Amino acid sequence: MYIENLTVTNYRNYEKTAVEFENKVNVILGENAQGKTNLMEAIYVLAIAKSHRTSNDKDMIRFEEEYAKIEGRVHRKKGPLSLQLVISTKGKKAKLNHLEQQRLSQYIGAMNIVMFAPEDLNLVKGNPQGRRRFLDMEIGQVSPIYMHDLSLYQKILSQRNHYLKQLSRQKEKNLTMLDVLTAQLIEVAAKILKKRFEFLDLLQKWAEPIHKGISRDLETLEIQYKASVDVSENIDLSKMIESYEQKFDKIRDREIDRGMTLAGPHRDDLIFFVNGKDVQNFGSQGQQRTTALSLKLAEIELIHSEIGEYPILLLDDVLSELDDFRQSHLLNTIQGKVQTFVTTTSVEGIDHDTLKEAAQYYVTAGSIEKLK
Repeated sequence: MYIENLTVTNYRNYEKTAVEFENKVNVILGENAQGKTNLMEAIYVLAIAKSHRTSNDKDMIRFEEEYAKIEGRVHRKKGPLSLQLVISTKGKKAKLNHLEQQRLSQYIGAMNIVMFAPEDLNLVKGNPQGRRRFLDMEIGQVSPIYMHDLSLYQKILSQRNHYLKQLSRQKEKNLTMLDVLTAQLIEVAAKILKKRFEFLDLLQKWAEPIHKGISRDLETLEIQYKASVDVSENIDLSKMIESYEQKFDKIRDREIDRGMTLAGPHRDDLIFFVNGKDVQNFGSQGQQRTTALSLKLAEIELIHSEIGEYPILLLDDVLSELDDFRQSHLLNTIQGKVQTFVTTTSVEGIDHDTLKEAAQYYVTAGSIEKLK
């Protein structure tokens, strides 16, 4: 899979720019604050319909404009595909081959992306929200139904939280509506949890040998899912629903006092162990970075195993953050099989054949020029 061209209109600092890419490594050069990361973000948003940098869609629209538009042509095994995403204050509209998609969950997955940015190096030691987001974005690319369930869950969660806040202010508490919302939430929560367990089982399978390779066979990586209910990956959906029901019965009074939902996939986390040691709390910075790199390389292989094609890889200013050994491991892994975009201020100091043969582009003040 590769993206052949990209056109951005009114996107961040780009007024209107069109660029053709090559099906190999594309290096995006330029000084800071010229638009390199904005270009990478545009490719990511075209695929995922969400930014990795902001939750406010308005941030992506050029100053004083009413909309932003991203268009691209992607080549897949089954043929070329035109993608278009329009972002406005009224929401997003997505088209595949010029046909508008009724739901974004029908659109996501048409183009598969793995993004690796400096903040991803904090995936291990950062907050649980970042790890949940990592899970959701990656599962959503290989399972459109997951994105639909997640969107439904967030909608019910918002309604339930709103109702809990109302209850917390009332002396006479009518719990009928809360019971209805809880039952709806549990049904979707169990589906999300089941899918997360399945995905992590696959991720573990790919990440463990990759981590062994990067650590020169000195370390073994294990990923554990930390659920807010007492469940294991081996139980079926009905048992998961039962566990959620027991949990919500137990914490009902506390939720009403607090005015918020205290259990569910939105409160879960991931824990990473290297040689049996919790890397987040006890691992070195090197171990944390190796774990993050292993996860990203595992994502590439996992997506390939699920859809039969390699995703597009975005390396946004991350090579300079890795030491020579990890840098070489990453570039050796992708060489010749993954269309890759690399942003950097300079390729000097990165001695690798992959970059020597790369197509190069220069970004300045929201315009792009191909160098070679």
